[in-house]
Amino acid sequence: MERSSIPRAIEHRVRAVARHRCGYCLSPQHLVMARLEIEHIVPLAKGGANDEFNLWLSCPLCNRHKGDKVSASDPATGVTVSLFNPRTQAWREHFRWSDDGLRIEGLTPTGRATVVALHLSDDPDALTVRYFWILAGWHPPTD
Repeated sequence: MERSSIPRAIEHRVRAVARHRCGYCLSPQHLVMARLEIEHIVPLAKGGANDEFNLWLSCPLCNRHKGDKVSASDPATGVTVSLFNPRTQAWREHFRWSDDGLRIEGLTPTGRATVVALHLSDDPDALTVRYFWILAGWHPPTD
């Protein structure tokens, strides 16, 4: 399917509902040195649409790691499960921050599979940036 432009009004609504932060790693726009991207929860390549309810915000790192994935294997059970859907699922039900605030830990099969598939806790760039955010007192998010 050809990628078409997202209408500006829809983009603004998605950014507002997502509270201007990545749906996966929770990185806020004001700390990311790139524009958060409008992400297709179900990628166009997998039959997803530009419908507002299939769109969310993602930082470039998470979006690149997600690619066209819609599912992944839970490392604890080996069962293939759907990836986390930031539009319909609550982050805190599937993830938590490690005690030091540096890594994201999966709490459910969906959470664990998403952590591995999107490299939420092992991308060296993300870990470096989070480390400095922690030193500055900006991370992890408190809400």
